[in-house]
Formats: sequence, structure tokens, C-alpha cells
Amino acid sequence: MSLAGSRVVLGVTGGIAAYKAVEICRRLVDAGAHVAPILTEGALRFVGRTTFDALASEKAHVSLFDDDDPIPHTTLGQSADLIVVAPATARVLGLYAAGISDDLLTCTLLASRAPVLVAPAMHTEMWEHAAVQDNLATLRRRGVHVVEPETGRLAGGDLGAGRLADPAVVVAAAEAILSDAGTAGDLAGLTVLVTAGGTREPIDPVRFISNRSSGKQGHAVAHEAAARGAAVTLVTTVDRPVPAGAKVLRVDTAAEMADAVLAAADGADVVVMAAAVADFRPVSVAERKIKKSDGIPDIAFEPTVDILAALGDRKRPGQTLVGFAAETGDLRANAFDKLNRKGADLVVANDVAEPGAGFEHDTNAVMIVSAHGPDTQVPMRDKRAIARAILDAVIEVRTSSPTQPDQPQEPT
Repeated sequence: MSLAGSRVVLGVTGGIAAYKAVEICRRLVDAGAHVAPILTEGALRFVGRTTFDALASEKAHVSLFDDDDPIPHTTLGQSADLIVVAPATARVLGLYAAGISDDLLTCTLLASRAPVLVAPAMHTEMWEHAAVQDNLATLRRRGVHVVEPETGRLAGGDLGAGRLADPAVVVAAAEAILSDAGTAGDLAGLTVLVTAGGTREPIDPVRFISNRSSGKQGHAVAHEAAARGAAVTLVTTVDRPVPAGAKVLRVDTAAEMADAVLAAADGADVVVMAAAVADFRPVSVAERKIKKSDGIPDIAFEPTVDILAALGDRKRPGQTLVGFAAETGDLRANAFDKLNRKGADLVVANDVAEPGAGFEHDTNAVMIVSAHGPDTQVPMRDKRAIARAILDAVIEVRTSSPTQPDQPQEPT
């Protein structure tokens, strides 16, 4: 199932970001979804019902008692393929987590077995409050999907976390959830090992060398693999939400990641090396903080363990190995070279200089170079959608099961 032909209930709550829900509604309709809007009493203070009447697939629903249907929450909840709440205020998150139904939207949420996607938006202090985070943790445990807010300008001119995610990101997440229905279970019985984040190589007790990797893509792969039935082991350097039931190994340095990955790799059917592992580390780490008054330090470096190459050398029959290549030019040539040198089945390459792609972004655009077939170009998408394309390529490699890998074609 994709958005085309699906029934989406769009819940809009009372926050300044409600104006962005208009764009979300339009994008959902343009993607082919039948959109049934529900506007809370608070939402009507920020946006007009007439706007959604005009843009959505049916007139907006605003009350448990104003519609011709005597039980609108049941009708909407039972007919929905997906419920999207954007923006989701602290209030509605708390009510939903506590199972309290006091308006049409919360009643619909509790009267539905459809997947639910919430996109929180609120001021930074509210977003970071322990009660809000506890409510989100509860909802995640119950299987609710969360598109986390962005950091940026908020109401009143403040800057911080809490701004509603871009409408394109919300719609891409909705599409990914519905697309999961078509791939559910295709990784069942497989163990998938995923790495995520950037390693940190210490210089002294307070300083380290690292990179800009946020771990978002690796964690998206882990979530996608779990959703498709795999037993997931995630080796990560970042503190981000993890799939329910996944085995999580937290590391910091390249050496720690190498130890964790190489120990777990023998039991993995698929290994996805999405982490940005440092190529070099200081030869020695100062025991005490290096003082500015001591002058410019002379730091010598040595190479770290090449984890992907080590995995390629010891790859057993039937195991699928996926590498990543973050580049700033000559994308396919560099990916092709890495594919050959490291013994990988697939290399996922992206141009980190491209706006909206690569490190720290919620979106990405990649080229998947395969040792067993043609390349796959994946245009700019939410990172969960990129993860889905990567695992689709993994399934293609595993189902084709060549007795000998095809020779990848030289880049032209």
C-alpha cells in the first residue's frame, strides 16, 4: 500500500504550526490519498475550517456531535489506513498516552487500529519537559510513529528544538509507514547488524576528533529492518530512539565499534555499515587536558581498523554486506572503487555537498551500487524511505542468489 488510494485521517491540533498542516493536507491529496481532516477546537483558533473543506477529500470534522454521523470517531477510526497528527501538541500527546478521549480527535485515535504518525510541535521548554518525553516514550512502545521536530525559529522569535518538521518530511514518513505494509515480514528469520553515528577519537580527556554524522540514516535502517521482521543488532554512537526488541550496543571510538561489529558479524545475515567511522586516530592520548599556554600541540595520527574491509575479508557464504560512501564528487567512481576494494555486495553513496542530503539532515539522496546488478538511483527522500530502498536492494541481492557475483560495470 502507498498513499495512492489510502484513507488518511489528518488530525490538526491547536498550535501555531497548524498553518503547516494546510501544506501537509495538500501534499497528501496530491499523492493520491483520501484525506479526512479533524480539527480540534484549539486548531480552529489558528486555521479556518473552510481551508480544509476546500483542500481535503471531504469536509473537515470538528466535533463529536456536529456531524450527520452519530458516531463519527468510530467511522473515521475504523475506515482509516493511517492517522497523522500534525502538529501534535503536548496536550494531545498526553491525552493519547493516558487513554483519555475528550474530543473527536482523541476519540478517533482510541477507536482505531490503524497505524498512527504524530509530528510534535511546541516550544523548546515544553518539548524537553520530562512529562512530554515520557508520554512520547509510552506512545513509541505502543507502536506510534514519531517525526521529531526540527531545531529553528519558534513563535516569539526564540530559537530551539520544537519546530514542526517540514511538511515534505511528514508526508514522506506517512508514505513509508503505508509502504511498510507491502514489505512486512520479508526479512523475517534474518539477523541484521546495523552501525550508526560518527565515532569520536580522543585527544585528551576533554577533546576529541569526530565528524558530522548524526546517526539518523543508520537508525532509520535499523527501524526499517525491524519493521520488516528482522532480528536487529544496532551498534551506535548516538542517543536516538531504537527499534523495540533490538539488541543495542553503544560505543564511542572506532576501536570499540570494530570490536562490537566483528564480534556480532558472524551471526548476522546482513551487515549494514552506515556509521561514519574515523579513518585516523591520535597515536597517543594526553592524560591531562592540553593547555593553550603550552603552545600548539603536535598530534601524530595512525589509521584505525578498516571495519568494512575486515568484514569483506571474512564474509561467509550467504551473508550480505552493505557499505556507505559519503562523497563530495565523482560519486559512482568512488562507490565502485569502494565496492571492489572492500568486498561489499552493495555500496550506498551520497553527495554530502548536495543541499538536504547527507549528514544531520532528515532527508537524503543516494546511489546504490551493486556487485550483482545495475545501480539504483534514489532521489531526495526522508531517511526512512532511503532505508527502505537500501533493504529492497538487499532483498534483491539475496533473492537473485548468484553462484558467482556479477562483475560490476566500470563507471564511464
